[in-house]
Amino acid sequence: MDITRRQITKIAREVGKFTVRTLRADGIGTGEFDVLHVIRKNPGITQSGVCRVLGLDKGAVARQTASLESKGYLIRREHPADGRSQLLFATEKAEGLKHSKAHVETLFYEWLLQPLSEEQRQTFAGLLEILYLRCKAESKADFPEVARLVKEETPYEA
Repeated sequence: MDITRRQITKIAREVGKFTVRTLRADGIGTGEFDVLHVIRKNPGITQSGVCRVLGLDKGAVARQTASLESKGYLIRREHPADGRSQLLFATEKAEGLKHSKAHVETLFYEWLLQPLSEEQRQTFAGLLEILYLRCKAESKADFPEVARLVKEETPYEA
């Protein structure tokens, strides 16, 4: 039984909704945010690489990268070792967008924590850091433990 009732996911979803709504003025959709994030974290990645990281099909990534390029958020350069593919890089405009998104999220989380005392905030932040580090380590290892749990779980009867 999940004692968290997936509340971390639910909070993140609400923050995401607000952030997307707030930044929609920049003309960027949720999927495009994800693609830009991958490109920022992996400068010079190919569209195929973005597909692998996000688990999206080639058509979706091609549409999103074309849209981001037309809006000035990314540039393409020829791949020196493979003339058939291009390398993707975020522009300064994309970097500015990242900071705007982070700023909106920060304001939301600061607002969310206002009812807590300083001691409660510090305790919460410490516990959250423990969970984040565990999650990040599992992700970097390609999710072996969680995948095992999912694989071992017996499907329920409908």
